[in-house]
Amino acid sequence: MSKLMSRLGGLIVMVSANAFAEYGFNMTKGVSSVARDIYGLHMMVFWICVAIALIVFSVMIYSLIVHRKSQGVVAANFHESTKAELLWTGIPIIILVLMAIPASSVLIDLEDTSKAQMTIKITGHQWKWQYDYPKEGISFISNLKQGSKDVIYSGNRHKNYLLEVDNNLVLPVDTPIRFLITSNDVIHSWWVPDFGVKQDANPGFINDAWVQIDEIGIYRGQCTELCGKDHGFMPIVVDVVSKADYAKWVSKQQAAKAVTLAKSSKTWGEEELISLGQKVYNTSCASCHGITGKGIPGVFPALKGSPIATGDIKKHISIVLHGKTGTAMAGYKNMLGDSDIAAVITFERTAFGNQMGDLIQPAQIKAAR
Repeated sequence: MSKLMSRLGGLIVMVSANAFAEYGFNMTKGVSSVARDIYGLHMMVFWICVAIALIVFSVMIYSLIVHRKSQGVVAANFHESTKAELLWTGIPIIILVLMAIPASSVLIDLEDTSKAQMTIKITGHQWKWQYDYPKEGISFISNLKQGSKDVIYSGNRHKNYLLEVDNNLVLPVDTPIRFLITSNDVIHSWWVPDFGVKQDANPGFINDAWVQIDEIGIYRGQCTELCGKDHGFMPIVVDVVSKADYAKWVSKQQAAKAVTLAKSSKTWGEEELISLGQKVYNTSCASCHGITGKGIPGVFPALKGSPIATGDIKKHISIVLHGKTGTAMAGYKNMLGDSDIAAVITFERTAFGNQMGDLIQPAQIKAAR
């Protein structure tokens, strides 16, 4: 019995240690001036609250001990004391004013994006993020990494489970950056705790925020607005690099864009179309239509034997490009290139037993745009 209790005790200690390894009560200090300002304001208000609590409870405890009835103390009897009313009204006002001055300064700084030296547009989609660099001419989609998708329903979960993406947002260090944040469908919320930035992405509106990151590193965040069934599967990963490395990354992305454009003008073979199409499908389509193309009955339609995937090619191309109004089917016209769209349509018309035998070329997508 004692051995059993000892083992149970050891197990409880192990579970507790694992459960509380990453547990913390306080907010993060962050790696930006915005985050540090928010943290400083938070700590100032916290210590003011601690001081008030100490004073109030000290007076209460002192009164309970010294002025208790058993000591023969008789309670004072007074009514409408001007002095007391001035004290309990004036002191809180002074405290609030002292708190409001630094709070107003921080709020004004949060909203002032005039110091930004570069702009990133962030668009929320169900369930992915799109990042656009207007000046650099770079645009890409950031999805949950396939490695995390593969272990969602298994116990083999790694350290950054559900916090890895296939394309990181890359930013230069020590650079004031303005974020323009919006949504293509429902309300999302872009949040990276270390930056001190949490901004709603509302369809039809553009909210802005800014940050200047002081430390090189990888920082993670999530969508913090319940946006549908895969809300928990649209993380944010930001890779903050030196200005020199950022310039190299920009050059690399622009070169890759030129290669992608060149691929759009060539004629693709069946194997390479289906291979690319499967990757695009798993990344962009499988969350709704399912890996097997059977969808979710009553929620998301199946592609297996569907009139779209086995019917008129032009209608299939149109719905992938422009989406379907009133449904969760988003248009991929501004999210995927001609080659990716051509490949995924080819895959959908070939896989899941559809076997239509159609090969869609990037030139057809370009013409349909």
